[in-house]
Amino acid sequence: MKQTVVKQLLIALGAAILFIPFLGHVHLFDWDEVNFAECAREMLVSRNYMRVQIDFQPFWEKPPLFIWMQAICMHLFGINEFAARFPNAVVGIITLCTLFHVGRKVISERMAWWWVAIYATSWLPAFYFKTAIIDPTFNLFIFLSFYQVYLMRYGRRSMLHALLGGIFMGLAIMTKGPVAVLVPVLSLGIYILLNKGLWGYKWYSFLVLALTCFVTAFLWFGVDMIQNGLWFTREFLKYQVRLFLTEDAGHGGPIYYHVVVLLIGCFPASALLFQSGKRSAATVVRKEEKDFIRWMWIMFWVVLVLFSIVQSKIVHYSSLCYFPLTFLAAVQLSRLDEKKINMKKIVTGFLAGIGILIAIAITLMPVVGINKEKLVPLFDDPFAVANLQAAVPWSYAECLYGLVYLAGIIAALVLARRSFQKGMVLLLGLQLLIIQVTMIHFVPKIEAYSQKAAVDYYKGFAGKDVYLQTLDFASYGYLFYSAKQPSTNPEYYKDKRGWMLNGQVDKPCYFISKITSQEEYDKHPNLIRIGERNGYVFYKRK
Repeated sequence: MKQTVVKQLLIALGAAILFIPFLGHVHLFDWDEVNFAECAREMLVSRNYMRVQIDFQPFWEKPPLFIWMQAICMHLFGINEFAARFPNAVVGIITLCTLFHVGRKVISERMAWWWVAIYATSWLPAFYFKTAIIDPTFNLFIFLSFYQVYLMRYGRRSMLHALLGGIFMGLAIMTKGPVAVLVPVLSLGIYILLNKGLWGYKWYSFLVLALTCFVTAFLWFGVDMIQNGLWFTREFLKYQVRLFLTEDAGHGGPIYYHVVVLLIGCFPASALLFQSGKRSAATVVRKEEKDFIRWMWIMFWVVLVLFSIVQSKIVHYSSLCYFPLTFLAAVQLSRLDEKKINMKKIVTGFLAGIGILIAIAITLMPVVGINKEKLVPLFDDPFAVANLQAAVPWSYAECLYGLVYLAGIIAALVLARRSFQKGMVLLLGLQLLIIQVTMIHFVPKIEAYSQKAAVDYYKGFAGKDVYLQTLDFASYGYLFYSAKQPSTNPEYYKDKRGWMLNGQVDKPCYFISKITSQEEYDKHPNLIRIGERNGYVFYKRK
């Protein structure tokens, strides 16, 4: 017991070192990061903690749990990027400790260590713990509910696990909404088909789980309906349906979108999925182990297929796949490490191919930055061309990051042929370093091309009694970085953009647009252009 506690503490310390430093190193990215952070900021400003708001108006797209977490951190650390991202850093620590506990209980301690290592060193799973988006927290709650459902069959106290499963599912609903019910229900239906019934389960355990889930979610949804009626909940549900059936905010994509995202974004874990097969499955003896693997495969395919069908395509929509994907990869790593199976050529091919592709991209990034003028003829979009004009310092020496990564991948795969364990440790250690280098060194440079000019403009109005508005693009950044306060003029909320452009305003009005709309707004009789930078044009009302 003492040894296990020490190992958990070591994992927590390592995770804290990975996820907490440099959280405020770069501005919050529009759209999702700054969206949730702004909701939390407005909770503190308005002191209204029961209802989510944007621009101090009801915002029905997300429930409040994660935003409450951000608001608490902003109360402790101030309203800034560090506070907005800190909840997910804590969730990252809890997640890695959870992986070790579950892996050790279900499979073995060796597999648990591989699971922690492969999750912490795969690109997107590690990257998301340093963001301010909802998904890492939501994913943890969903995974914990799945694990409790598994324990309802194999644990000693099925009712306790049913209660915990319902609480975690209810918390997931409070974090993101109905998808927290949809994914488990679809997964349970498929499990019943494959298992030919609920053998080993007590049917009333699921009734307890459902009631507990309802009570947990009702703690907010129910109170809101009692206080404010059905309007907010009705709009929330309508938004969820629209998100499923239509492309939201222009986020469309082909049906194979999330396959590509997971294949590249979850490297190297994704490559190890191809190790699965009859020979690998034959090494599993225990019924409990087989059943948990079945649950993880079901969870993986339900999420992947569901969000491939959903019309809105955003990278983190398939992030719930990270848990089963890394689990299944860790199972294969453990079997390979124990020499129960041999690595397939297709796995080596994917490890080499995807790794080399990412290494080349990192190597070429400084080259592209230095020679960006040669790229201009390739773009038809004036906004993209103007973005490239940002003064971002690059040097050819930065290519060494990618070249070292490339050499490391080749060396790790060569070494793995003689000593699999040493080769994989080298590969995962290399991943650990390059992910940190990317987040600390390259992400700020990427932001300088994309949004920094706009954010700097917004920050210039913090503390000033003015109106600020985007003209031709949607953003939450101007609200957060200008520290927007509630408007006391009722005309503002009727048609704020039109009113600020043409109405009887009571404060100075400032605007920002993309360069693609410059001709239109330069001709507007009430606007004066006061500057432009990297594809953004700044205006003031006369």
